Amino acid sequence: MTELREIIKNAAKEAFDIDIEPELTRPEEQFGDYSTNVAMQLVGKLANPPAGGPREIADQLVAQFKSLSIAKTEVAGPGFINFWLTDQALAGLLDAKPTQKLTGKKTIVEYSDPNPLKPLHAGHLYTTIVGESIANLLKQVGSEVIRINYGGDVGLHVGKSMWAIIQNLGGELPEKLNQVHAADRPKWLGERYVEGNNAYEDDEAKREQIIDVNKRVYQLHEQNDHDSAFAKIYWTTRDWSYKYFEELYKELKVHHFDRVIPESEITALGMQIVKNQLSKGVYKESNGAVIFEGEKYGLHTRVFITSNGLPTYEAKDVGLLLTKWQDYHFDRSIVITANEQKDYMEVMLKSVELFEPEPAKRSMHLIHGIVKLAGGVKMSSRKGNIVGALDILEAADEASKKQYEKFDRNITLGAVKYAFLKHRIGADIIFDPVESVSLQGNSGPYLQYALVRAKSILQKSKVARSTSSGPESQKSKVEEFEAGERSLARKISEYPETVEKAVNELMPHHVATYLYELAQTFNRFYETNRVVGDPREAIRLKLVQSYANVLKNGLELLNIPAPEKM
Repeated sequence: MTELREIIKNAAKEAFDIDIEPELTRPEEQFGDYSTNVAMQLVGKLANPPAGGPREIADQLVAQFKSLSIAKTEVAGPGFINFWLTDQALAGLLDAKPTQKLTGKKTIVEYSDPNPLKPLHAGHLYTTIVGESIANLLKQVGSEVIRINYGGDVGLHVGKSMWAIIQNLGGELPEKLNQVHAADRPKWLGERYVEGNNAYEDDEAKREQIIDVNKRVYQLHEQNDHDSAFAKIYWTTRDWSYKYFEELYKELKVHHFDRVIPESEITALGMQIVKNQLSKGVYKESNGAVIFEGEKYGLHTRVFITSNGLPTYEAKDVGLLLTKWQDYHFDRSIVITANEQKDYMEVMLKSVELFEPEPAKRSMHLIHGIVKLAGGVKMSSRKGNIVGALDILEAADEASKKQYEKFDRNITLGAVKYAFLKHRIGADIIFDPVESVSLQGNSGPYLQYALVRAKSILQKSKVARSTSSGPESQKSKVEEFEAGERSLARKISEYPETVEKAVNELMPHHVATYLYELAQTFNRFYETNRVVGDPREAIRLKLVQSYANVLKNGLELLNIPAPEKM
């Protein structure tokens, strides 16, 4: 693709003395291997465009093309140029890799972000899976990637949970925590949060008690208190939460986070910065609180410090952003959250832009929709009708056990991850456990089985076993592909461009969609083209090997296990 783009650029320069970056797309197979609208791009740049418009420009460009890689060109429609590569050139793309376009760049990817002392729900599972894939994609094209996990170990939700925990224990009695069995702790903490939230919303007297408990949590951090009974309850249950999070990450087989940043670590910095900028006019006082007036920037007003003197999420995120900037001086920082945080993140970033423009402008907020179960059940940790992250995995486990004779957790992981990643980030997702584990249709297990099938073909071939240079030596010997071979080779060659598109848009679903289409293309090829024992076995084995390599690499980018057998 890079070579073809240079050919078009050179032709435009020679014919019209114009420097241009041509756009290349992949048309449907009957219309060529590549297509460009460069003639339409050029017509607006010419002082005296030809009477024939873009189509005449296209004809002049085609006359300038000089390359042994191009077998055929065609001017179509108002001036599109379609290209067919030679089979030798197409064969040369079978092992192409994505360009290392981000080499030397440093990218922070912040994802997962569960809050201690609060239920870990399906939304956290989604951000973990998507964030892991985005981090993999960025690393694939050369970026240094720093994986960060940020969570609220202080804040009103902690106050609600701590109040309910103390009520449940019958007082500040940390020794009673020993009565909660280790396996029951995540559920037990989730129940306490629901109790605390309901008390806060329904009972004014209890609300005041919770507000006081919330202040005490901030104070124990300020005083570095680990010894009081209140502190022992807090630190013990906080540790329970972090161990539960680690259990999830172990189940998901995600990379180790480079850094876990709790809110308590950056709260003081956020408060200090907001107060400093208050005196400089970025923020202002209002009824005892500190706010940012966003209306003048097309946004809305948000509170950064409450009238009780406590920081909101906004103030803490100021501290988080500038901590990341000071510690890493990133080229880009990507934060992945639910869409309900969109407005407040916009206000926070705009406020920081007024006094620290560089980190604010280099920050990007990706939002996702709501995760629902088939049937329309919405997750809501406040009301208690949530589905936990591990509950999703267990539901897929149960569906998998009914679908397959032998249970394999790798199938569950592939099913859940693919079910999330095949959707464009931003839309709501309805998770159907039965559909997710099916071997039919657009599913993770379908792709896993497609890879196993390809490996089986390679293992059966005597050509592949008898010589290490057999299939590999065929790249230079391809004189002409048969129709089915060419279709498969063409689809394999799209992989680097697909990865680059997914990176450019930060959308892993492009890779998921491509892998599904690739597997379908291979199945059509295999139905009509015998591999083992065919006179064209060596060439076809090369195709199968390249297909298997691409499918395996793509699954790894999505962090989907690639099993040897199914």
